[in-house]
Amino acid sequence: MQTNDISIIVDADACPVKQEIYKVAIRHQLKVILVSNSYIKIPTNPLFSTVLVSTNFDAADDYIAENSSKHTIIITADILLADRSLKAGSCVLSPNGKPFTDNSIGTAIATRAIHEELRATGEQHGGPPPFSNNDRSKFLSSLHDTILKLRRELSKIHK
Repeated sequence: MQTNDISIIVDADACPVKQEIYKVAIRHQLKVILVSNSYIKIPTNPLFSTVLVSTNFDAADDYIAENSSKHTIIITADILLADRSLKAGSCVLSPNGKPFTDNSIGTAIATRAIHEELRATGEQHGGPPPFSNNDRSKFLSSLHDTILKLRRELSKIHK
């Protein structure tokens, strides 16, 4: 396996770190697929492509989950998509740089369910804090580290 067989798939509709992904992908020469329900302008580069899915509920998530593998890094804030992608063997990062792992996904799903139940009962919560420059920095570092880790793992398999 070539290291450039690694790809990044982005749940792109609300992703705040697309520019950061482009920079890292160019540095590492990795393909990036941005999946969305609406048109997204991307830089002209053969490494970057878009997949426009229908507006059906979970169409983007379904595409991403179906194309997740041990050779992909998935970028999403969607906890249920993160779970599906982890089950397919992908590395999964949130836009703030926090990795979703087999050890953390259960807690994330449970927390999501609690918040959903609270919203259903009319209880209001403030939501996540505003996205910051520190979040961008953490994301860049985490994405770089994930790429290096995945390359090491794949090179061991193919020796």
